[in-house]
Amino acid sequence: MTGDIEGIGNAVTAGLAARTVEPRHGEAVGRATPMRCLNCGTTLAGSHCHHCGQRADVHRSFGAIGHDLVHAIFHFEGKIWNTLPLLAWRPGDLTRRYIHGERARFISPLALFLFAVFLTYAVLAMIGSGGDFGSALSKAADEQTRTTAIKDSIQMEVDRIDAALAKTGLADNRRRALESERAVLQQSAAYLGVARARSRNERVADRAAGPPVLDDPRDQVATSADFISRNKVDTGIPIIDEGLKKAFANPALVLYKLQANAYKFAWALIPLSLPFMWLLYPFSRRFHTYDHFVFVTYSISFMLLLFVVVRLLNLTIFGEAAIFFAMLYVPFHMYRQLRGAYRSSRFGAFVRANLLLFFSLFAVIWFMLLLLALGVSG
Repeated sequence: MTGDIEGIGNAVTAGLAARTVEPRHGEAVGRATPMRCLNCGTTLAGSHCHHCGQRADVHRSFGAIGHDLVHAIFHFEGKIWNTLPLLAWRPGDLTRRYIHGERARFISPLALFLFAVFLTYAVLAMIGSGGDFGSALSKAADEQTRTTAIKDSIQMEVDRIDAALAKTGLADNRRRALESERAVLQQSAAYLGVARARSRNERVADRAAGPPVLDDPRDQVATSADFISRNKVDTGIPIIDEGLKKAFANPALVLYKLQANAYKFAWALIPLSLPFMWLLYPFSRRFHTYDHFVFVTYSISFMLLLFVVVRLLNLTIFGEAAIFFAMLYVPFHMYRQLRGAYRSSRFGAFVRANLLLFFSLFAVIWFMLLLLALGVSG
């Protein structure tokens, strides 16, 4: 009898332990006491709470940490596998379906855009923008900054010597020493290409001729910056002239600001592109601003992701092939998105895709001018 009681007790203890580990194991669907959401207490009727959206199964495993991390950063879950294939090959279908209400299965265009910007910035921060021209610009900016600093220090020494020479009662040997030092400084300034005491006619001739055209982009940037700084471009607007003065004095800092602002203000590409989309379908009542917003945001997101893929492939032997493929695929992608999203005819989509290519260049130019203005004024 005692053994039977002990056996029943052990069975109950094991059941309680099992219940603690797997609280929902063995439950019947039609049980008397239904499960409730652990977040809001609403009675559950499926795998998710219909009131707050929380899952019924709440895991406390180590793997759940990785899931929470990915979900917190990207908020994508399984939507990414529904979105990226369509974005890459059938962007028009993705755009049209999202506009017409299929939102739950796809990543929202703005979330995908933010992810693409984050990924692009992370990749460029780790491996750089690549290409000789990008590194040449950075080196040219650094060299121009160092050159400007040397010029300023030389000019300060020349001004100090001129002030000393202007004093009365200066000994002859001291005057000769100062004049000799001044001559050496002027020779150094001339070697750097900053002969400040140039005639007005020479400066006018410089403006007419313009900076020389060089093969090396690094030398070209440095020479052009030096040309502009020597000829003192005057726009007549004080705030612009002051900004240009700071930019020519420290181009490396301006380049750094451009890179930082490109990440912060990448969202500006969307409103800059919307007017051009309206020009593709002027006075059309079938399409609204929201439709153009979805189109533009998905399109820019794809271009950023494509850039990341090409940049990573540049580290391999397939770099040149990837660049060639991307240059061919970008206009084709625009054509397919226009044709699928707006239900345009083949000819209409072809014409609008060509226009969109030119409009994209204008949008990028306006974006770069915005970054330049922010970098110069900051």
